[in-house]
Amino acid sequence: MLADEVTRRDTSSAALRARAAGLEAGMRLDTWDSSAAVRFDQQLWNELTSLRFLDGPHGALVLGPVGVGKTHLATALGHIAVRRRVGVHMARADKLFKRLKAARLDNTVEAEMRRLTHIQLLIVDDFCLQPLDATETADFHGLIVERHRKAATVLTSNREPNEWLALMADPLLAQSTVDRLVSTSHELVVEGDSYRRRQRPTHGHREGQPTT
Repeated sequence: MLADEVTRRDTSSAALRARAAGLEAGMRLDTWDSSAAVRFDQQLWNELTSLRFLDGPHGALVLGPVGVGKTHLATALGHIAVRRRVGVHMARADKLFKRLKAARLDNTVEAEMRRLTHIQLLIVDDFCLQPLDATETADFHGLIVERHRKAATVLTSNREPNEWLALMADPLLAQSTVDRLVSTSHELVVEGDSYRRRQRPTHGHREGQPTT
């Protein structure tokens, strides 16, 4: 009974930490659909789930088309880290940049940047889904420079790193940022069909009605 209570409390504590970290509760390693028609380097994925990349510290770029499960995989890494009591924060890129812009209005941007800089594992979802303006480019560059070789960063993106350059407002900052990310990150490329298409409702009919 004592062991069961300890397990229950550990599970509850991990769930609370995961929620605080911005992790979707249902996107864990045990909920990944292994029958999904997607392909990626399983050996590299096994290495990432060991979290040994945090020791570098290195990072990971989870790349691939829309709907192949990039967010699920990145979130699953976050859940593993939370259970090992690693500090984690996950945010969609556009929301992260909006938060930093809002922090400028009340003069808390430096404090927010320090907080993001010192998180052990920062997960940024949907990076470069749309172009970054000058402020977003500068903020992201500053964040990556401060975290370079000090803390692990995981990015998910529908675009390859060489495409990010054209979507960032300042070419020099873009080159500096992308070079740091690519040089210290594992690259997990996920290929296949969108799982969302497999979730489309089927075209059925009600009982008693003729089919066409």
